[in-house]
Amino acid sequence: MSFLEKAKAFLAEKVAANVKTPEASVTDVDLKRVSLSSVEYLAKITVDNPYGVDIPICDICYLLRSAGREIASGTIPDPGSLKGHDRTLLEVQMKVAHSLLVSLVKDIGADWDIDYELEIGLTIDLPIVGNITLPLEKKGEVKLPTLADVF
Repeated sequence: MSFLEKAKAFLAEKVAANVKTPEASVTDVDLKRVSLSSVEYLAKITVDNPYGVDIPICDICYLLRSAGREIASGTIPDPGSLKGHDRTLLEVQMKVAHSLLVSLVKDIGADWDIDYELEIGLTIDLPIVGNITLPLEKKGEVKLPTLADVF
């Protein structure tokens, strides 16, 4: 590594350690839509941007588990940007096939809900620092649709 490269790496490390980052949280996970082939869930994320400029979002990766099994995962590329000095609401749609829900019958049980663990990685592009990923997690339960919801 040349002296210039070492200096750049040192400066980036020091700046990154003292730079404010946006704060994010998963505020809700709920049923969005029911079809004959799948159930769609919607996770809502709020992100507070401490900067006066918009910050681009590179992507949002998600992983939804139930009973220790992955039931949905994916990546949403280029979902927009975080407004400067503002709170931004992001929505993450997750589609779960009915066949996967059937395999979770023990978890669903008599109360007709599914216990879930949701992991989200929100990757943003901070000037000078570069890409950083804000890890988010939420655990809870979501009610499953009844036959009346489907028809």
